[in-house]
Amino acid sequence: MLLTPEQIINLTPMWDGPRSEDGRPLPDQADLDALAGATAEHAWSVLDKAGYRAQYVGGWTQSAPGRTFVGRALTCGFMPFRADFNESVVREGSAIGQTVGDRQNTWVIEALGPGDCLVADIFGKVVNGTVVGDNLGTAVASRTGVGAVIDGGVRDLSGLRELEANFYFRDTDPTPIRDVVLSTMNGPIMIGGTTVLPGDVVLGTELGVTFIPPHLVSEVAAVSLRTAHRDLFGKQRLAERIYTTTEIDTPTWASHIEADYQDWTRSNPIRVPQSTGAGE
Repeated sequence: MLLTPEQIINLTPMWDGPRSEDGRPLPDQADLDALAGATAEHAWSVLDKAGYRAQYVGGWTQSAPGRTFVGRALTCGFMPFRADFNESVVREGSAIGQTVGDRQNTWVIEALGPGDCLVADIFGKVVNGTVVGDNLGTAVASRTGVGAVIDGGVRDLSGLRELEANFYFRDTDPTPIRDVVLSTMNGPIMIGGTTVLPGDVVLGTELGVTFIPPHLVSEVAAVSLRTAHRDLFGKQRLAERIYTTTEIDTPTWASHIEADYQDWTRSNPIRVPQSTGAGE
């Protein structure tokens, strides 16, 4: 259930950079900051080309619509309650110092750190599937500065809306979480048809959530910055009516437009936006 650092390292072999103490990949902070300005479309273009075609999940309700974030996934999965399985989980949790009881969602929240994003698979359960309310949501927000992605429910939405974080979830319900068992923590889970691994970089945008494999974060960040910068130039020139939409809305610009862009770049360099989550 609770993966060891060695198991997480074996689970994420494509990453050859630094890792946090729990074994999760630890991408460069500059890349995470660069992703703060990325869109789902920017990320998709890189991931699709690399063969990762199911990394975006939409259809969420958000506690803070429009608040984008970038964080590292700390994953957890829940299953419907089964007494003998629950006994095994409680025994394992007790052995490593976890509080024995039916609030196993708190075990995961206690493990969160700065820049993390709680990613919870509770099989879409909303009634009695509320992973956080405003109290636990406050703990998530204060510990991570990011928020959470919950394939299930939340409660106390008015309180969650007041937090400096964003929570993606399926729906709200006044019931508490119950009749479930924590099946995995920092293990592979499924969110909306996407496999999510511990340490995946979570890009939350107004559209939805993209889970970026760590070894592709640098490329996604670079493409995002470059694409956003070229879009800024193109929109400015369109507004000035210097070029037509046909000239700008094409994969490759004519040589004179490319030369104009390079000249424009000298006085308008690419700037890395400051993230609203990871590392803060």
